Parts: sequence; structure tokens; C-alpha cells
Amino acid sequence: MRGFAGERISVLARPLMREALGLPLTSRLLVTDCGYFPNAADHRRSRPQGSGQAIVIVCVDGAGWCRLPSGQVEIGPGQALVIPPGVPHTYGAVGERPWTIWWMHLDGADVADLVGAALPDLERPVIHVGNLYQVVALVDDVLGRMERDDSVRSRQAAAGTAWHLLALLAADRTGGPAGRDDAVRQAQQYLREHVSARVSVAELAALAQLSPSHFAALFRRATGFGVLRYQTRLRMSRARELLDTTDQAVAEIARALGYADPFYFSRQFRSVHGVSPSGYRVQHKG
Repeated sequence: MRGFAGERISVLARPLMREALGLPLTSRLLVTDCGYFPNAADHRRSRPQGSGQAIVIVCVDGAGWCRLPSGQVEIGPGQALVIPPGVPHTYGAVGERPWTIWWMHLDGADVADLVGAALPDLERPVIHVGNLYQVVALVDDVLGRMERDDSVRSRQAAAGTAWHLLALLAADRTGGPAGRDDAVRQAQQYLREHVSARVSVAELAALAQLSPSHFAALFRRATGFGVLRYQTRLRMSRARELLDTTDQAVAEIARALGYADPFYFSRQFRSVHGVSPSGYRVQHKG
């Protein structure tokens, strides 16, 4: 494969990679390879035995494809492809509209857990990226640090940025098309804006034009919580903020958040924070 005009690439020397995997921080997560391929016509990679590292490819323009044991998937702008270590694969650019990609290879003891958090399952290795500008900036930062030098300090900083990126991809995982993910995001925003109201699953589902059961399943998959529990946690987060920043009585805060019974409010607060509202208020913080 020939190079691409404007490409950037940095590969950590393998002796340094082995050294880094024996050090405290980079033994957990290490960026071994990183790059940027613009308009990567004829780009193709085939690894019948898989790679020793996890591979993350973020597409910003054009399109590509990836063939895995579970089948072939397409990757377009605003999407990330995540391939765990050891999974056989072949990927490449679409001929008529080759992709522009930022990519990383990752090694270390925590890679499996981090990739597992970002990847719902191997049959759905493509993630809709919620904030493409932020994700690209993170890969660019990793690449810049690797291009600067191969010092321990640069390797550690690159690992920290890569950890941030994987955490964002985990937060963006959807398990469904981007339109459905948008429906969940909009529902979350609606709940934040109506934190003192008890909003039903049926109401949110109607706004998303989905059935209540379908919406509830999408919401739980995207957030890890049912709608009611998610609402409660939002309310308790707001309660914590009011306890920290105002002199309002606990009963007043309860009413402001839609709880007519301050005792029930206190029980809900304790269930989330492990302490009563009054006990939380007198804790030393900061």
C-alpha cells in the first residue's frame, strides 16, 4: 500500500513497546501505533489471525468497510470502528469515496475492559461518535505526542488521552442506528430540563415516536438505567448541588424537585448518596 498525500503516522519501536508494557502506567494502556490517512484511496489491511492490539478507526469523511467473522459492516463519517485484539479482520476504503480516518492501535492489561465498555458486542463494532470534533482532537493529541518524541513522558500522556477517548466512545455506544441514539439523547436532555417533573416512559416514547417498550429498551441500553432510576439520579444530583450552594431547608429542596414528602425525598437521597441530605450538607468537601 502506498502512502497518502498529507498522511501522518507514528509507530512505537517494538523494543520500546516491550519496555513500556513493563512500566506501571503504560502497562495498563499503551498506544503502539497512531495515524491520520486523508482520502485513503486503495487503503486495505488484512489480518487473518487478528492483531495483537485493539484497533480504533475514526472516520471523518468518505466511507470504508470491515469484514469480521460475524460479517461485513460499513463505516461512514461520524462513526468509529473498534476491533478487539485477536479478532481476524480485513478492512479498507470504499473505492468511489475513500475514507479519511484517524486511527490508533492499543495494547496493555486494561485494553480488553476498555474496549468491552465501548463495544456493545462484536457483531456491532461500529459506534456513532457523539462529538466528532472532540474525538478527532484527542487522536490528534495522541499522534502529536508520539511524533514529538518516544520518551516515557510522551507515552504516558498519550495513554491518558487514549483512555479519555475510549471513555467517550463507551459513553457514545448506542447498539442501534444514530437516529435512535439521537432519540435517547433528546430524551435525556428533556429530563434534565424537566428535573422537577415526573415524566413517564410513555411520554418520552411518544416524543421519540417509538413504542414504550422499544424506547425503554433503547434508553436502558444507552444509559445503563431505566427511565425512572435515571430521573431519580438526575434529581439527586440537583439536590446535592442545592445542598452545596444554598441555605435552603431540606423540605424546600424536596419541594423544588417535585417531592411533596420530604421524608421520601430523604430516603431517595440516601439510596443514591449513602447519607441523608442533612448529613451530606455538613460533610467537609473540596
